[in-house]
Amino acid sequence: MSEVSMSASEVAPTRDAPIPGFSFNPPAAPVEGFELTDLASLHERMGDGGLQRVHRVGFHTVTLITEGSGEHAVDFVTYPCRPGTLLWIRPGQVQRFDRPGTMQGTHLLFTSAFPPRLASSDRLVREWYGPVVRQLGTGHDYAALSALLSRLRAEFTRPDGTVSREIIQLLLATVLLHIDRLQQPGTNGDPHAGGEVYVRFRAELERSYVSTRRAEDYAHRLGYTVKTLTRACLAATGQTVKQVIDARVALQAQRLLAHTDEPVVVIARRLGFSEPTNFGKFFTRHTGTTPGAFRRHHAAQ
Repeated sequence: MSEVSMSASEVAPTRDAPIPGFSFNPPAAPVEGFELTDLASLHERMGDGGLQRVHRVGFHTVTLITEGSGEHAVDFVTYPCRPGTLLWIRPGQVQRFDRPGTMQGTHLLFTSAFPPRLASSDRLVREWYGPVVRQLGTGHDYAALSALLSRLRAEFTRPDGTVSREIIQLLLATVLLHIDRLQQPGTNGDPHAGGEVYVRFRAELERSYVSTRRAEDYAHRLGYTVKTLTRACLAATGQTVKQVIDARVALQAQRLLAHTDEPVVVIARRLGFSEPTNFGKFFTRHTGTTPGAFRRHHAAQ
């Protein structure tokens, strides 16, 4: 869910603490907070199937697959990867290289603080809920993104030591903005359709989902009505505000059940449930299975 030298240290926030994580600590790089490498080098550095184990990262990774094929699992969804597959993994997401196979590609790593403070790129960096995968194929979109990544690599690897942090920041922002406008037919919802209301709500949800699941609380904290939040959520996701809140809590419950050994009662308390039975009913309603059955299924896998 990186990197000889990515240390397996715990990554904030506290509620995710039981799931192993990697902090940003790459080998010596010309600029702080950013690295550009490739998947082959990354797997070599981690060694012994390190990236095939479940993990989180406390930073962003963007990968463009250029050769071969494989699979990458992110938050209980396995994505087939082939030339033209673009992966954007955000801080806190749980992942593993399920079947790395033969896939090779360009791999960007950057902290949330690295991109320039531009309104458009800053929004993308804060959108932890953005699309994980895009299938570009090998046509125009692939060629355009490859050209941008090549320019970024050329600046990052300048042999004379005159690497410009500002140029890399602006090139990275260009890459992110280009990714953002790629069309993805068939996807559900459009985060941009919810506007600033949805962006603010998702940020508050990430801060507060362990303390409240009431739509009224989010509306009060943000200065909106529940009706306004619901309109934004429906536009962005096709779901009501309450459904979005509950889906976030259910995702965290799945993460903790599948990837930690914490007792169900501890997980329930961690997620703000005063009674394990209430947590069990909530989990079953949103996933179709009990917490125990969900854990056993993933343990068997």
